[in-house]
Order: sequence, then C-alpha cells, then structure tokens
Amino acid sequence: MEIQEYLRLFVEQARAISYLEWFAVAFGVAEVLLAKRNNILLYPAGIIGILLGLYLKLNVKLYAESLLSMYYLVMSVYGWIIWSKRKARKEVVQVSWTTRKELQIALAISIVGYFVLYYALVNFTNSDVPILDAFVSSVAWAGMWLLARRKIENWIFLNISNIVAIPLLWHKDLVLFSLLTLFFFIVAIFGYFDWKKIYKKQLQLAAYTPLAP
Repeated sequence: MEIQEYLRLFVEQARAISYLEWFAVAFGVAEVLLAKRNNILLYPAGIIGILLGLYLKLNVKLYAESLLSMYYLVMSVYGWIIWSKRKARKEVVQVSWTTRKELQIALAISIVGYFVLYYALVNFTNSDVPILDAFVSSVAWAGMWLLARRKIENWIFLNISNIVAIPLLWHKDLVLFSLLTLFFFIVAIFGYFDWKKIYKKQLQLAAYTPLAP
C-alpha cells in the first residue's frame, strides 16, 4: 500500500473517531506526562482515562485489554493510596530499582498471566486476537505493579507491552489509542531515564544528609 493510501485511510479513520475516544486519549496523555514527572495527579487523570477506554475496548471485543484496564484501575487506586499516605507522613516518594525477588514476581505475573488470559480468551470469548491480546495485557500487568511500587523497571515492562499494542489497536480500528500508545512508548523511554536521574539525586541527597545524633 502506498503512503498516500495510508494517509487517506488515516484521515478517514480520524474523522470517524468519537468524542469519547478523544477524551480517553486526552486523559491518557495527561497521565503518562504526570507519571514521567513523578506527580501524584497521574492517578486521578489515569482513572478517568481508564474508565473511558474500558468502555471502548469492550465494544471492539478486546477482552484481555478490557481486563487489563480493570487491573489498571485497581492498581491506580492502590498507588494513589500508598502515595497519599507517604505524603501525609511527609515522606519523600522515592523511586528505586527492583530487587531480584520483585523482578521474579514481575516475570511470574507476565508468564502466568499470559497463559491464564490466553486460555480464557480462546475458551470463553470470541476474541480473534487471543495471542497478542493476552501478551499485551499480561506484560502490562507486571509493569503497572512495578509502577505502583515506584520501580524504575516499570518503564521497560510497559514498553514491551506498548510495542505490541500499537499494531494491535490499529488493527482494531482504534486509531487514536494506537497513536496514544505510540506516544506512551516514546514518553516511557524518557521516563526511564528521568527516573534514573531521580534515583541518582536521591543517592546524592542521602550522602549529604547528616546522621541523627
């Protein structure tokens, strides 16, 4: 297919995009930019975007992605509560690298989640993309778990999910969500390096903080 044909198809699809999808994308953009800045407001923005996206994904039979959205919702509330409690105690909301045990848990979430979702999609739904849908969702589950725990590697897991989700969403004619996921992919790269800088600053601050007598 020629480039002009792709552009024509994109324009046609863009014109058919609903206001609901535009709003969902707008809140998704706000969430990822706030996450990159390590700002607590990422959670309320994310919750609104998740609820809107959930409705849209159910309509196109992306069941595992819909289940992923529900998981995102739970983890967003979980992360918001944890962060709020730390701020109330005037603690610094730090980021850190994953421990070996946490990495093993994240991998287990990805692998076990994949097989559970694939089995469910094949046997209990009319999904026509069970392999990709299950992969995108299971890896993102692990990424969101790491994000809630402020682990730097969350960006890696989320981007592995994103790179597969981009063509999947395009295939399902969710054009804006596909482009939004591409945006997430790019921002996550910067988010990874920004969080590394935050971690380095934390170490420097700790090194210059005098010990209590």
